Amino acid sequence: MPARLYHVNLSAEERRALTRFVTRGRHAARKITHARILLMSDEGPEGPAMADAQIQSSLDVGLSTIARLRQRCVEEGPLAALERKPTTRTYERALDGEGEATLIMLACSEAPDGYSDWSLQLLTDHMIQRGYDISKSTVHRRLKKTKSNRG
Repeated sequence: MPARLYHVNLSAEERRALTRFVTRGRHAARKITHARILLMSDEGPEGPAMADAQIQSSLDVGLSTIARLRQRCVEEGPLAALERKPTTRTYERALDGEGEATLIMLACSEAPDGYSDWSLQLLTDHMIQRGYDISKSTVHRRLKKTKSNRG
């Protein structure tokens, strides 16, 4: 087994706080499991310093979870390691304001010859012809959010 890169050494106060967290109150199961992982990983004087394989088998978690949690505990502190990290991903919008206005204008206009009404697929096809890279579900969501339902 590779050597541990991050060693958890909890102070007596941190250990008491995590023990209280596990035994009292109502918390999410994920947070309780993570607190137990930290308590079992503690290499301090009061900690059991269990091996990762033992923690994995007793708590039914992955080795990578144990390693990541130990790293966050060392870098950010034990209580911060229990919280979820906020996401840093940003998603580019499929339609900007101009594209949304074009879609609504199309949906509110008369349907093309041979059709009684606009369908989602027909709207999608017309938007693609106008240079927008969008799916039928995006068209549906945008029309629903703007309450542009002609039905």
